Amino acid sequence: MRPYRSIFSPATTQERRDNFEDYWVYSQDHAGEILEGEKNLTRKRDALAKFRDRSIRVRKPLADPESFYRNYVRLVDDPRRLDRKTLLLTFIYKFARHEWAGISAVWDGIPTMGQSKSTTEKISRYHLCEEFCHIRLFHEMFRTFQLDQIEWIPLGRWMGGIYRYLPKLPESIMSPPAFVSELMGLTLYRHLDRLLDDILADEPEARDHIRSMLREIMIDELAHTGQRRNFIGPLGMAVSRGMVVPMFRMFYRDLPESKCLLDVDKMIEEAIAFDYNAMSPDVIAASWVPTYCRR
Repeated sequence: MRPYRSIFSPATTQERRDNFEDYWVYSQDHAGEILEGEKNLTRKRDALAKFRDRSIRVRKPLADPESFYRNYVRLVDDPRRLDRKTLLLTFIYKFARHEWAGISAVWDGIPTMGQSKSTTEKISRYHLCEEFCHIRLFHEMFRTFQLDQIEWIPLGRWMGGIYRYLPKLPESIMSPPAFVSELMGLTLYRHLDRLLDDILADEPEARDHIRSMLREIMIDELAHTGQRRNFIGPLGMAVSRGMVVPMFRMFYRDLPESKCLLDVDKMIEEAIAFDYNAMSPDVIAASWVPTYCRR
């Protein structure tokens, strides 16, 4: 018998309540104390310092760095004419930019740790700090490619407004799309990991460095996916399942590089069928799984 179950497995209200407490204990043990003024966590800060201390850089910089800088915020060239390394990096930036814009917009709209009265409010604040730590890892990935002029550019007024409004929605409305967003990120990281062997075959040291940072993010995203699922009852899970296809297609339609890099249909299929057995044992061991998804 396989040790884990589907992320869509049913759970009672009491099971979900107990799992919030379990997740909160895990999070603090895993990522350390919150440094709220820095939007940081002590163990994540230390992990980033170790990655930076390695000072790993590609042996051969991009043949045309200007093509990256010309396309990283908005794709202006035909993606079929870009080399695959540049295409991968412009895609990663656009994905991470959405993450950065979302968490930046939400940060001032939720209670601080001092204002938080419940475990879930504390988790939400802590979760955002973890996401800011991920942006720092993405930034280090670009530095690995000797791309040191990256700027995190806000999204347009319309999209920024949506992100700022989200925390004001009732939890029952916000939870399904928030859960699917986490599932989308986790599915993407698994696919990016597979792409590394192909696109970075000629840069094994840099490839392994990128993979290690991606693994650090994936461990957190796996836990976040379980934690977000924990907010949702039976009706919400049915809604969530129905949102996978339209949310995936809408999001990746906005990232034109995805047509050249990803099999979105396959990612949708994997998301709908996702269970924890699909993850590598080392990632599972370092992450968190709800009790109702364990056998």
